[in-house]
Amino acid sequence: MPEMRPFWYFLPFVIGFFIVEGIEETFHVQSSLIFIFNSLFFIAIAIFLFIISLRLARANLEVKLEHNELSSIISTLQSGIVAYDPNFKITIFNKIAEGIFGLRSDEIIGKIFTPENIKEPRLKLFIQTMFPSLAPAIIKRSDPGVYPQIVDVSFGENRLNLRVATNKIIDPAGNLLGFVKIIVDRTREVELIKSKSEFIGVAAHQLRTPITSLHWMFESLSGESLSDNAKQIVNSGLEQSAFVSKIVNDLLDVSQIEEGRFGFNFGKVNIGFLIDEIIGSAKSFVEEAGIKIFFQKPVEPIELNVDSQKLSMALYNILDNAVRYNVKNGEVRIDIEKLADKPYVQIAIRDTGIGIPPVEIDKLFTKFFRAENAIRYAPNGSGLALYIAKNIIKRHGGDIRAESEINRGSVFYITLPTDSSLIPPKEIVYES
Repeated sequence: MPEMRPFWYFLPFVIGFFIVEGIEETFHVQSSLIFIFNSLFFIAIAIFLFIISLRLARANLEVKLEHNELSSIISTLQSGIVAYDPNFKITIFNKIAEGIFGLRSDEIIGKIFTPENIKEPRLKLFIQTMFPSLAPAIIKRSDPGVYPQIVDVSFGENRLNLRVATNKIIDPAGNLLGFVKIIVDRTREVELIKSKSEFIGVAAHQLRTPITSLHWMFESLSGESLSDNAKQIVNSGLEQSAFVSKIVNDLLDVSQIEEGRFGFNFGKVNIGFLIDEIIGSAKSFVEEAGIKIFFQKPVEPIELNVDSQKLSMALYNILDNAVRYNVKNGEVRIDIEKLADKPYVQIAIRDTGIGIPPVEIDKLFTKFFRAENAIRYAPNGSGLALYIAKNIIKRHGGDIRAESEINRGSVFYITLPTDSSLIPPKEIVYES
């Protein structure tokens, strides 16, 4: 073991000392010779101690250099760094953290903090970041129990928005030494996103009225007696105005989602009946596309606490894509099952369509994204349907993921909680 090395280093000298003493006692060696032996013995010890001192000095220098290098790295980071031991005793508090919280490092380092410290006005922001459950608004960005733990914390009174990533500090033996928080001030970024969302919302509102009027005019003309050429123009106008109207409505939905005011009203719903209604509302579109839909309702009714209107919108968007990007005479199969090991219901929507390229599947639920093969197959589209669907499903406490194979089809898995306590208490925006 490394900690026993000094003992083993001195052992030969200790043995040598006793050997010399034994020789003197046993053989009555002359005192001058013993003096020489002892002198050599102590000289050897002195040399040994000198070498050990040099090694210790070098090791201390290396530790200091590493510490200075670490301090230099931490001081140049553009994120706040707060490190602490398992008892919440602060060990690192860099300059950026000082700026974020308005506190000096000498006020923080070496002290232990608890939720009780929130009563001190100067420490309130810092304590709410250290213990996010005390913050006015928190958005979890990682799964429970999985490190790093990432949360977005918002403070309404000063419009501050922070992203906090917490990770464990582990020694080589796997022992927990403490934790480190990396804190990013996202206030400006959030303000820019909000401004962009507000602009999109205003523009969409301004466009909605004239587009609705145009659609109504084309719809009125379609009922008149017209020449074949004029009827073709009217039908094309009707189709395009409906498409633009859908985009405007999607933009308004995105704007409301990102401002946290989409509005949800939860109630008990039979999920099998709800999917039946969605299939029925898509009947004419499905028949026109020549697609067959197979859905077997669960034998036992499954009731979930959902917003039926918003969840219908999400599931319809997914079903619409499954039909729109399917092949002629293709199929869509919908299955529902209760997960055995989790308090969730899983809805699987499988299609026999064109599929999604593997390199693009991770971008599938991002805003305005459309896969290259989807654009070639159906040029018209906004790339908002799945972004809206994901936010609605996440708001229900569920999740959505996709698996796909090019030219073989895709499957979308939607999970929804059977336990109402798993539904988030307020509207939040989920990034992809």
